[in-house]
Amino acid sequence: VLDIGCGTGRFLAQLAEVSQAWGVDASPEMLEVARTRAGGAGLKLGSAEELPFKDGWFERAAMWLVAHLLDRRRAFAEANRVLTRDGRFAVATFDPSYFDSFWLNELFPSMETADRERFPTARDLEAGLRGAGFGEVALSRLSQRGWLAREDALERIRGKHISTFDLIAEEEYETGLARAERELPERVDYRVEWLIAIAS
Repeated sequence: VLDIGCGTGRFLAQLAEVSQAWGVDASPEMLEVARTRAGGAGLKLGSAEELPFKDGWFERAAMWLVAHLLDRRRAFAEANRVLTRDGRFAVATFDPSYFDSFWLNELFPSMETADRERFPTARDLEAGLRGAGFGEVALSRLSQRGWLAREDALERIRGKHISTFDLIAEEEYETGLARAERELPERVDYRVEWLIAIAS
């Protein structure tokens, strides 16, 4: 199984527990972290749009919270290329409904628009996967609830833990951080709405 855009290896480590797994990422720094977290997996430096693997090399491939960062047309075609004829490709991303009440929206008002513009809808995913040569695409949704302690939430904001922080103005970030430091409750409850595509 290939984890495309494996980042720091969080998902890859789980895959490596149950399968022979490889991870690929374009960031050498992230791969260094992945090396310590997912020691049982193979790792390669490379982009999702030009995977450094032979045709038909994998039985399964996955992208977890990566599709919004890529040229999906090229990346999906590359995933198809490296899979066997009966291979399967799983793409997990946020469902657009997730952005209706994302816990950071109130603090950083332009985040919602930025995220809606780059995360794929179900229609986008299906069209992109079929356009890349996949014959069957099954879509499903999954809802989860979670919570963060106030200090953990503040640590995430201070560390700009998601790429959307790079898309908002520094002034908006500073204002939102100051509000969070004043107003966040001791416990931040949130929900996550997933959109999952399985292509064969």
